[in-house]
This record gives sequence, structure tokens and C-alpha cells, in this order.
Amino acid sequence: MSLTVLNVLELEGLEPMSLRAGLPNVHKSVRWYYVAENEGIAEWIMGGELVFVTGINHPRDESNLLRLLHEGHEKGIAGMVILTGNDFIKIIPASVISLADTLGIPLVEQPYSLKMVLVTQIIGTALVQHCSMRRSQRDILTQMLTGEYPSLDIARQRAEHLQLVLQAPYRIIAMRLAHIQVLFDTLSPDQAETTLQKASLHVRDFLKQSLIYRKEKMPLIELGELFILLLEDRSEGLQQQKQFLHHLQQSAMAEFSPLILRGGMSSPVHSLTQLSQGLMEARRALDIAQAMPAQSGLCDYAEIGVLKLLSAIHDQNLIFQFMKDIIGVLHEPYRKYPFQLIETLEAVLQENGNLIKAAEHLGIHRNTLYQRVQRIEQQTGQSLNDAQFRLNASIALLIFRRWSHHMPVWMSF
Repeated sequence: MSLTVLNVLELEGLEPMSLRAGLPNVHKSVRWYYVAENEGIAEWIMGGELVFVTGINHPRDESNLLRLLHEGHEKGIAGMVILTGNDFIKIIPASVISLADTLGIPLVEQPYSLKMVLVTQIIGTALVQHCSMRRSQRDILTQMLTGEYPSLDIARQRAEHLQLVLQAPYRIIAMRLAHIQVLFDTLSPDQAETTLQKASLHVRDFLKQSLIYRKEKMPLIELGELFILLLEDRSEGLQQQKQFLHHLQQSAMAEFSPLILRGGMSSPVHSLTQLSQGLMEARRALDIAQAMPAQSGLCDYAEIGVLKLLSAIHDQNLIFQFMKDIIGVLHEPYRKYPFQLIETLEAVLQENGNLIKAAEHLGIHRNTLYQRVQRIEQQTGQSLNDAQFRLNASIALLIFRRWSHHMPVWMSF
């Protein structure tokens, strides 16, 4: 992933630098470095910088160093490096080290004997090289994900040269912002667009940071409005992986209601040649996740069953028409509860035809259920004892629950 504070400390030639605080956050991504020359830094940084404090151009007493940490925390700096020696900042005060730990800011001590010109040259070169490497990795991964590579042999050679190793299985996660229409329905066009752009940038940075903390090997890929993650299928298990993704979705969008982040997960892929198939699975799972507003927002392709077939049908009007043909007559708009018979049919099928359990499930008397079943059979012209009708009805109910809110007006009940 991106160059981190820990990576900086491991660069050849920077051995004299030492970490003094903020150990849990040494995997923060370093966007660039900044040498502080003014009393404060808030108006001079954008976030993600490794801030160097020398004390040469401005006195740096204890109170000023504390202020710099607070400002850096508010701006989201990657870390802070304080130069120490006999001439300017002799030692780092204990209160500064304590505050850095409290704020979660990696705090590094650099002796003045290690020349700044050498340090910035080493870090700048590493950042440029790392950025170039990641750009090339994203390029070849994008080609393999989309199937638009000129030669498989060349793609493999490039992947090996760029240290992209797919020996272990990976799961491809496709994510997309949802409820965008709600955003534009509730805000002015300018406000909605600004919020959407901020949310997109936030999600991108959040996902990148999360992949760093998780120590994933593959970079974040962006394809249009999609965010693509390649998560190593580790021994921790699929359930723990899903929990990580659920937490990621909730945390990423905490500040951007009503926008939410939906996700689709592929089956495991084991090689570069399987990436395009994995992306296809992840995108189909994502489409299903977006059609299920009551769900958690993450859909696993391996668990969607018959929806694999339905999601492969490009003309969704065929799907909606099938549903309407099977259970459309059970919609009774003139009644107080227009979907009562549909819900009754669903309960009966869920209980495998056991009418007593179905009545308990619905909280009604069994005689009431018998009457409803008679109406279902009369209006559909089918018997619930017919296995083919039960199969068709089960699929139609699945469509109704998963896609009914996406139906065109002319197909709606």
C-alpha cells in the first residue's frame, strides 16, 4: 500500500531516527513531508504529511510543541518528527510524548547530526518510487480485472516484476455508494454534488487506510464509481473477513447520511487469470446487495443461490414479468392489507407446507389460514400441493422481496 511512517523509519540511511510515541499508528500513510517554519502548521498542511519540527526558524518550547500536535491531529498528519540536539530543541518534553500517544500521532526523534537535506532526499525519493510502483500495480491489476490486457504472458511478467503475488487465494470486493438519489432529492444540486464528492474522497482515503492497517498486499482499485478491494483469504476465516467489511462500511459512512456503502464479495480467486471472473461475481453480488435495503449491505456471491441465475438475466423486465405472472393476482389493492395473501403464501412455503406452523408464524388462527390458502388457490388457479407451483412461487417471492422497489411503474402491482 502507501508508504507508511514505519516504512520511512526502515529506509536505509535513516537508522538514527527513533520512534518515541504513537506505536499503534505507525502504519499511517505518508502523503508527503513538510518542514514547519511558522509558529503554527494548521494553515500550511492538508493532511497525511510527515511534519518536521526543527526549532531553527521559530522557537519551539513545550507549549508550542503541544500546540503543533493538536493542530496536526485536527488536520490528520501522518506523524511528526522533532529534531533534537544542543542548539535548539534539546530534548522532547515528556508531556509532548504523552500527548502524541494520547492523540495517536507517531512521534519520531531525529538528531541534528542527521542532516535534513539527506533525510528529505531519501524520503522524497522513496515516495516517488513507491508512488510509481503502486501506479503500475494498479494498472496491471485493472487490466486483469477488466480482461483488457494485450498479452497474458506479458501481464504475468509485469505482475511478477511489480511483486504482485497471487499464490494465496483472494476475494474481490466491489463497493459503491448507494442512496445517491435520496441525497439529490433532499439537497440542492450544488449541495448534493459537493456532499457526494466529499463522500467519495473520504471513502477512497478510508479504504486505503483500512487496507494499510490490515496489511493487505494489493492496492485499492477504482473503476468508475466502483471501489475494488482484493482481500487475502486468510486463515482467520470468512466470518471474520465479513465482520471487517461490515465495520468498514459503517465507519466509512458515519458522517455522510443518507449515503451508504454497499459491497459485493466474490468467490476465492487463485490466479491473475481468474480476476475478471472474480470481479464479475463481485459486481453481481453488489447489484443484489443494492436491491436489498433491509440487508447489512454486503452480499457474498457464493451464498446467493438461484439469484446467480436471475442476476445474469440482462433484461430485468423478464424477471419482473415472471413474478407478476405467478403472484401478481394475489395483490389486492382494494383491501386494507393488499399484500396479505402474498405474505401468507410466503409463510406457508417457508414452513414447507405445514399450515399449523405457518399459522403460528403469522399469528393467526389455523382456520383463518385455511381460508386464505383457499383464496390463494382460487385466484392463482394452482394448488399448493403442486411442486412446480411451489418452485415458481418461491422464485417469484424471492424476486418480490429483492427487486420489487426497482420495478418500472408499468410492472408494479
